Amino acid sequence: MRPVRLQFTMALADSLGLLDGVETLTPEMAGESELLRVHTHDYIEAVKHARQPAGIVPAAPPFGLGSADNPVFPHMHEAASVIVGGTLAAAQEIASGRTRRAVSIGGGMHHAMPDSAAGFCVYNDAAVAISWLLENGFDRIAYLDVDVHHGDGVQRMFYGDPRVLTMSIHQHPATLWPNTGWPEETGAGRAEGTAINLPIMPGTRDQLWLRGFHAVAPGALAAFRPQIVVSQCGVDTHREDPLADMELSVDGQRAAFIAMRDLADRYAEGRWLAVGGGGYGLIRVVPRAWTHLLAAALDRDIDPDTEIPQQWKDLVGAYAPTVAAPGTMGDGADTTFARWDGPGGGRETGDERTDRARRALDTSILATRRATFGLLGLDPEDPRD
Repeated sequence: MRPVRLQFTMALADSLGLLDGVETLTPEMAGESELLRVHTHDYIEAVKHARQPAGIVPAAPPFGLGSADNPVFPHMHEAASVIVGGTLAAAQEIASGRTRRAVSIGGGMHHAMPDSAAGFCVYNDAAVAISWLLENGFDRIAYLDVDVHHGDGVQRMFYGDPRVLTMSIHQHPATLWPNTGWPEETGAGRAEGTAINLPIMPGTRDQLWLRGFHAVAPGALAAFRPQIVVSQCGVDTHREDPLADMELSVDGQRAAFIAMRDLADRYAEGRWLAVGGGGYGLIRVVPRAWTHLLAAALDRDIDPDTEIPQQWKDLVGAYAPTVAAPGTMGDGADTTFARWDGPGGGRETGDERTDRARRALDTSILATRRATFGLLGLDPEDPRD
């Protein structure tokens, strides 16, 4: 989560001329009244006054502060509040009608809970922005989370709110923290059916991941009819990421961003708020992937074969001289995929690994659709829905 990954992303976008003529905003700190939308007063006070524990850190420190995942650092409250301020500013720009799309790559802190820090996340910027949007003219908001980890904090905060559809596509919870995000987690009360979780097995590559995305997301959004799409665009699904076990390429991540943009165009009159999230390949992965995210939002899509400017390579080389900078904006991966075609569909290739992975994915797709699609008025087994 080192902030340098944001610096390198913006530097790469600049070096490609992507941001020429584009307005960027400098966020303010979110005020306490905004944080209180989703966090408790006691927790906010704890963040303000936290000190790193001396000696042995307890396994479950108060408010989650001071753990290995959530170390205390100077000005933690201020830094976390600026992240929230950035995502909130993006939401306000869209709500005002000044823009249809906005990106806050510093955001995406989707694990933060109402009364505790979790998974490197202190304040939940996406949840704050969604809460603000609900009070400012929006009553159908779709949240799409493609981080490798389940978007548990955002799901929890809106689990009983039928106005918010939360969808998370993540590595299978039996294999990765936070070990939540099962298909059976579907929402509570009147919101049943508005929490959608598609678990993906470790080792899944672009073509199958995209098959899963397109088997679930378009149908759910068509039924829910959102007024805005909020996307958490974590890129720790990449095959080089050190904290997870997926096998996506930058090309596959780019395809996911473009797909979410197109869904917002189709179902939400183009309103798309994109935030960052996880991603720990600080040089080889995050800057390229999120530059593609910025390009998607700007309708300035970048060819993955585009060569990376030498000035950017020199910048990152001075920071990490032992890390080989990537040469192009893609990984040379094939992102064409076969769409899900219902129970029992999918052509066998004869390659046991490929066929086994496809069968496992299709099992997850069907479990997710059966858990939620009927509640949305859709046929879980009809690939046209």
